[in-house]
Amino acid sequence: MNEKIPEILRQIETVVVGKNEIVEKILMAILAGGHVLMEDVPGVGKTTTAMTFAKVLGLDTKRVQFTSDTVPSDIIGYSVYDKESGSFVYKPGAVMTNLLLADEINRTSSKTQSALLEAMEELHVTVSCPSPSWCWRPRTPWVLRERRCCRRLRWTGL
Repeated sequence: MNEKIPEILRQIETVVVGKNEIVEKILMAILAGGHVLMEDVPGVGKTTTAMTFAKVLGLDTKRVQFTSDTVPSDIIGYSVYDKESGSFVYKPGAVMTNLLLADEINRTSSKTQSALLEAMEELHVTVSCPSPSWCWRPRTPWVLRERRCCRRLRWTGL
């Protein structure tokens, strides 16, 4: 791998000019399995940089332009009932990719931001539960004063 890094950097720097330090840090984050937050003014090549990394590294990539009407299922996917098979089928969302370009995250709802952050942190998504699903909480004398909410879980398509 060490012998490939200079070639990767050279290829990226043919497109992303004058940002060698930033390019090296992004590559370090990718190799370490981390995430990258690029903040800068419009028009300085943030999207170009991300797409160049995807192309040079051979990564599947998707882009989401977050808006006020972006919902969690756009990001993590959803289950839909298939009449032919008689079961629910998962339709993948934008996070089911190697490199996700998430643009303007601050413009979407906190629920959608939370879905994205969960997927980033946990490296998995929560889409649905088997239906019906129940939570059982026995009541014992030493916790009689304790008030815990134990709601019935149900399938949701998000």
